[in-house]
Amino acid sequence: MIILLNKIKMKKTLLSAILLLSFLSAINAQSSYTPTEENLQARKDFQDKKFGIFIHWGIYSMLGQGEWVMHNRNINYKEYPKIAAGFYPSLFDADEWIDAIKASGAKYITITSRHHDGFSMWDTKQSYYNIVKATPFKCDILRELADACERADIGLHFYYSHLDWGRTDYPIGRTGKGTGRPKNSISWNKYRKFMDAQLTELLTNYGKIGAIWFDGVWDHDEDAIPFDWQLSSQYELIHKLQPSCLVANNHHLPPFEGEDIQIFERDLPGENKAGYSGENGISQLPLESCETMNRTWGYNITDSVYKSTTQLIHLLVGAAGRNANLLLNIGPEPNGKLPAEAVKRLHEIGDWMKKYGETIYGTRGGFIEPHDWGVTTQKDNKLYVHILNCQDKGLFLPTGKHKVIRARVFDNKTNIKFTKNQEGITLQLNEVPNAIDYIIELTMDR
Repeated sequence: MIILLNKIKMKKTLLSAILLLSFLSAINAQSSYTPTEENLQARKDFQDKKFGIFIHWGIYSMLGQGEWVMHNRNINYKEYPKIAAGFYPSLFDADEWIDAIKASGAKYITITSRHHDGFSMWDTKQSYYNIVKATPFKCDILRELADACERADIGLHFYYSHLDWGRTDYPIGRTGKGTGRPKNSISWNKYRKFMDAQLTELLTNYGKIGAIWFDGVWDHDEDAIPFDWQLSSQYELIHKLQPSCLVANNHHLPPFEGEDIQIFERDLPGENKAGYSGENGISQLPLESCETMNRTWGYNITDSVYKSTTQLIHLLVGAAGRNANLLLNIGPEPNGKLPAEAVKRLHEIGDWMKKYGETIYGTRGGFIEPHDWGVTTQKDNKLYVHILNCQDKGLFLPTGKHKVIRARVFDNKTNIKFTKNQEGITLQLNEVPNAIDYIIELTMDR
């Protein structure tokens, strides 16, 4: 028995090594990648925007149980597509969506072009299983949104799933095992060509695309057969078709070569409350944190627990203070409307951004690291102190050797007295901060 266990252990160790080498091949994707000037400018522009809206929408909205319903309910891959025949979002209005999103102060959207259920939200030529051919709606959602975004000067990004619970050529991973797909029809080369052809459509037929936001690489890990996603050529394809298009991948690992954005799911950089960030650290790439307005991504008929406007503004400010963008999610209803509660939140955030957007847009995380009391953002010689949680009129700021010339309340420009020592300054606030975000503007010696 001991000998047998040792042999099993040795085989497992060998398999782990093979898996590691296989995965490192993916991690080293596009190892010779050198961003173009267009790409570097796009990265800066992306960081300046600071706020985007995530949209999780597909035929799964009809079932009202979120975007993972096919996996969670083990719905057969032959039965699930039948719901497409009843998908008719008669109240969808792309301009109405974009108007509400623009009113929030958001500068771009990221829309699910194809989620894990495999349904495409545009008129793809690669499959009948799409919004135009398989539904009575017959309208290309992505085309209408692309046009609306262009009219409103809102950036357009596409979410794209690497995994597919419905296609029989997709190499089965950790999820979607209960959908009944036959294993004898798996063909990685066929599936890879399908994905590349779809990405080519998205990057040639819908105007300027700000980013491709990948998801699903985590479907194959050490518990699966050794697998190489061959991300190198896929990233190269994207950068070739649109050099300024940024690549992001929600793999919960340090950025791979060829990626232009580091993603934090349900976490702000430096945190790991959701368990997805681990000890991955924070790279020098542009950063983006994605989070839900309520509890779920796709429309869930039982989920009415929305975060307060104050919580959402604190997320936005907290992201900016950590040098990141916030990508805030909405799950549209099956009829094509944005949930009324979500629209309400958008307008309330927008009202705040009209007053305080100067302290968010175009800034970077301040040289003072985040503290329990809040964060700082910085632009030129202005340091904006965002006080989110403080019960005292005295607030110490570790400014170190940075010289503060003036401190004043951002709202009314009232000067704030402060004292100095070698470690920093102590603000003598005129009142105990009780606003959603009490902002002090510091003017620094250049």
